[in-house]
Amino acid sequence: MAGWRVGAVIGAKPYIDTIMTFRSNMDSGMFKPIQEAAAVALGMGRDWIENLNSQYQQRKDAACDIMDYLQLEHDKNGAGLFVWGKIKDLNLDSEALANKILYDSRVFITPGHIFGSQGNQYLRISLCSPVEDMHAALDRIKIGSEKYSSSLNSSTAL
Repeated sequence: MAGWRVGAVIGAKPYIDTIMTFRSNMDSGMFKPIQEAAAVALGMGRDWIENLNSQYQQRKDAACDIMDYLQLEHDKNGAGLFVWGKIKDLNLDSEALANKILYDSRVFITPGHIFGSQGNQYLRISLCSPVEDMHAALDRIKIGSEKYSSSLNSSTAL
């Protein structure tokens, strides 16, 4: 359900009434299939949650391996569905680096500039792909970078 949203609220009646008044003016309700999927997910039990958390940890580790290879600064302890990497070389922006990786390695990594000017020096990797795909992406990036490996040894990533 990545990208879908579900939420609930509890509290004293005056607060809930205020929230419901606001909410009634904002939307017409949560999409029923999301409600049904959330109800099933919430009833899956601890084993399901631990298994899912393990899968996301493996994906995060794989995304961090890609960031490490690209020599991007990132937070290995961060939370969420994305790993953000900061490009150290101020002469290289996210669009240029993402395009270089795409054309040389056939791997798309989201350039941060598409989220606004504050993202110009960042790449973003989603944790929604299977870990095997992440490993394959790193392998392709390594193969694609062989033709310019000397630049990886400098301060400029790729």
